[in-house]
Amino acid sequence: MRTLLPLILFAASICFALGIVLPLIHVDRLYFFADEPSLIGMIAALWRGGDWLLAIVVAMFSVVFPAMKLGLLHNAAYGQAAGAVSIPGWFRALSNWSMLDVILVALVVFAAKTSGLATAFTKPGLWFFAASVMLTATASAVIKRKPRDSAQAAH
Repeated sequence: MRTLLPLILFAASICFALGIVLPLIHVDRLYFFADEPSLIGMIAALWRGGDWLLAIVVAMFSVVFPAMKLGLLHNAAYGQAAGAVSIPGWFRALSNWSMLDVILVALVVFAAKTSGLATAFTKPGLWFFAASVMLTATASAVIKRKPRDSAQAAH
């Protein structure tokens, strides 16, 4: 599985980037009006609407922390040959609260703000974001798992 790690991290990074800029949902209101917000668009709309604290929380937990985690995973994966880089425990605990759970809350808040008779459909951004969550979790698990060769050599 370690041989696939660079591919997993690359795919997670691309999916994350696409997930935050592509539309997450398509919302039709009253058959005449439609919105297709991206995560970045939702954060900007919350900010412009005066919900600064919510915009900051969503931005931190859905964009900043996941991007930092991906950066740390890249560092840990490529710096492991030297054995110098590891992911801090406090950041691992914090990253458990990031990504998917907050994006779902953001979607609910955004839908409530655009209330009315509406229908919503998922768009590619949501699927890329979800793929990024799964790929990042996979990469993190692979990095945390100790190689069998070094564990057997220690005995």
